[in-house]
Amino acid sequence: MMLRLGFAWSTSSNTTKHIAQARLFTGSLLRKDTPYTLYNSRCSGLPQALQFGQKSVLASTGLSWDSFRSSGAVFFSMASGSDGPDTLKSPKHTNRLSKEKSSYLLQHAHNPVDWYPWGQEAFDKAQSEDKPIFLSVGYSTCHWCHVMERESFEDEEIGKILSENFVCIKVDREERPDVDKVYMTFVQATSGGGGWPMSVWLTPDLRPFIGGTYFPPRDSGRRPGLKTVLLRIIEQWQSNRETLKSTGERVLEALRKGTEISASPGETLPSGPDVANRCYQQLAHSYEEEYGGFREAPKFPSPVNLMFLMSFWTVNRTSSEGAEALQMALHTLRMMALGGIHDHVAQGFHRYSTDSSWHVPHFEKMLYDQAQLAVAYITAYQVSGECLFADVARDVLLYVSRDLSDKSGGFYSAEDADSFPTVESTEKREGAFCVWTAGEIRELLPDIVEGAAGGATQADIFMHHYGVKEQGNVAPDQDPHGELQGQNVLIVRYSVELTAAHFSISVDRLSELLSDARAKLAEVRKARPPPHLDTKMLASWNGLMLSGFARVGAVLGDKALLERAERAACFLQEHLWDEEGQRILHSCYRGNNMEVEQVASPIAGFLDDYAFVVSGVLDLFEATQRVRWLQWAEGLQLRQDQLFWDSHGSGYFCSDPSDPTVLLALKQDQDGAEPSANSVSAMNLLRLSHLTGRQDWIQRSQELLTAFSDRLIKVPIALPDMVRSVMAQHYTLKQIVICGQPDAEDTASLISCVNSLFLPHKVLMLADGNTEGFLYQRLPILSSLVPQDGKATAYKCENFACALPVTCPQELRRLLLESFLQEHQS
Repeated sequence: MMLRLGFAWSTSSNTTKHIAQARLFTGSLLRKDTPYTLYNSRCSGLPQALQFGQKSVLASTGLSWDSFRSSGAVFFSMASGSDGPDTLKSPKHTNRLSKEKSSYLLQHAHNPVDWYPWGQEAFDKAQSEDKPIFLSVGYSTCHWCHVMERESFEDEEIGKILSENFVCIKVDREERPDVDKVYMTFVQATSGGGGWPMSVWLTPDLRPFIGGTYFPPRDSGRRPGLKTVLLRIIEQWQSNRETLKSTGERVLEALRKGTEISASPGETLPSGPDVANRCYQQLAHSYEEEYGGFREAPKFPSPVNLMFLMSFWTVNRTSSEGAEALQMALHTLRMMALGGIHDHVAQGFHRYSTDSSWHVPHFEKMLYDQAQLAVAYITAYQVSGECLFADVARDVLLYVSRDLSDKSGGFYSAEDADSFPTVESTEKREGAFCVWTAGEIRELLPDIVEGAAGGATQADIFMHHYGVKEQGNVAPDQDPHGELQGQNVLIVRYSVELTAAHFSISVDRLSELLSDARAKLAEVRKARPPPHLDTKMLASWNGLMLSGFARVGAVLGDKALLERAERAACFLQEHLWDEEGQRILHSCYRGNNMEVEQVASPIAGFLDDYAFVVSGVLDLFEATQRVRWLQWAEGLQLRQDQLFWDSHGSGYFCSDPSDPTVLLALKQDQDGAEPSANSVSAMNLLRLSHLTGRQDWIQRSQELLTAFSDRLIKVPIALPDMVRSVMAQHYTLKQIVICGQPDAEDTASLISCVNSLFLPHKVLMLADGNTEGFLYQRLPILSSLVPQDGKATAYKCENFACALPVTCPQELRRLLLESFLQEHQS
């Protein structure tokens, strides 16, 4: 997983002023003979991943930043685990992290470092001993986190320096996103970049005064190592402590002012069409035409961009801009599906591509990517009718069901990029689980294919279609460490029609051969050492995945997928909902006995957890029309409002603003690898208002969006998902009501018709005639809507005023398409 591309879009003029102050404050800690300068480091000899400079604010270390200039301290990320043959040995050291549940924390449980988890015990120790805190933040599938562990945290000398002079706290950023956001904001603001592992030094009252990312263990030429940095900080803490403390407070105050997001008095919601057009133009400017995507390399899937483009098309169908927006989205999705970022053997998508053609990926697989891509692909199927997109959506859900699913119904967080090439190996390699040599494929697929031109074998056909080369198909500049030398990353090079013609066989025969070959390769992969699996289960990411199963299941009419979605919702209610405290819990874990476990002091849910779960549960309600899910979504939204709403400036805080250990009350202002919870909440409020009749939630959604007006007007590309909510406010959500018996065939036909279309500005509900039920009590208009001539009947309503009833699915389809087109043109 990579640093989300956020900082370039995250600085308004006001923010920039305060960030400049923060840099000056931190820079003032340098010795007089060491000028404070920031340099862009080079990532020489490294994959073309996000190459940010190390530029850590080593302000008080007295180190010359020239030392970073020539060497290029780097902090891009490739996933890996530290588990392997050595973990079977009896550990020499054991620290407090051995009692934790997080995979990442457990990976550090036997370091010679006196690690503490984030909590009061560590804070009290720092206060009582007046020691600075060393905060190290990462996650279990982060390559450079594990490099720093092996090099520095397993080093006896460095471990002794850390343990004797600092209170050392280790944080899993996925477990405590609130802590990560605060200190990443500091690192980004004072250095212009960020990433993981994140290394930050704090005063005993948690104020940051120095921040960075990856550090090598010792000096190399003019490049300072962690040991040198630690010794210099110790010296400064002893001789210049009060300055460090006061500087930490001044930096924090600057960040408070610079990160504030609120609605100004009298400010109104920006124009939906204007904001959407600007967002489209900014995306079109960054679009890469040949292979799709929004930069040359590295390329990220960016589902939030694709969903915006398809939504933009729905209201601009007849314009050239609308056609171009749709082409951008569909072409990107096609190229990704054909590329190496898509696992053609075991399904699912890797994190990102290191090249512009989606060929050589960073092989980590994240749950949140699978969730959002499943929705993007099924949406592409709705707007285009191309079966490829539906097949890929199913493919993603197959992977998640098989490899990321717990028997409880929950979903695991991630699968690592690195693994051992063989059972005898002692060193992990990037992509070892996924890549192939030409020799392996020839040995596995030796049979001559009857009737194929030139006596071709199954291997010949497979290798041609998937770009397999004898010498490997990974260019050296994409493999700086030589881990993929001679290996092949499968990528579809030809259409089935061209490959079939090349070998003089039918398309059907070719499809059979390729399917059989992929199945054989999958069996071989099962025998390889698997990558590390992070079995932490997060409410937020499970909410996203719930949406994936519900949305795909509804469009395809697949009952098995909808049943899986309901199992996920039941899991969330059983394991991540605290009924007594009326709160969502952020995480739970798979224990050694394969049962779901919880930590002694469960982590309370954050805004992401509420927003993503509410969205997922609403999707499940619309897919199944089971009112229990709508009722739960309403209750969760009410609780979210109580916990996170900013009654002064509008919008939602990312975490509980009353928590004294979280020093910045932040509002996420970017849709990145995951959408901003404020973006999702804006749409949740709109949907709930039209499903429950609560008009106050329409107003709250407008207030939320107004708080982000400056961002939406100037750089809407930073918030494409929020732009969709602005569009929904402008065009008004329509209520599509199906009156009929829940299990009747004619009812199902009308619902299926609605689900076949991508209508981003609508809610769907079933009026079953139960006037004492929840929906009828909340929406009295439903009592006046009845089936016509004994048939299931559809009504399209706006602001609870309804058009003439329709009983024929084909007529309903025509009505929906025509009416939405007319309204959006007017």
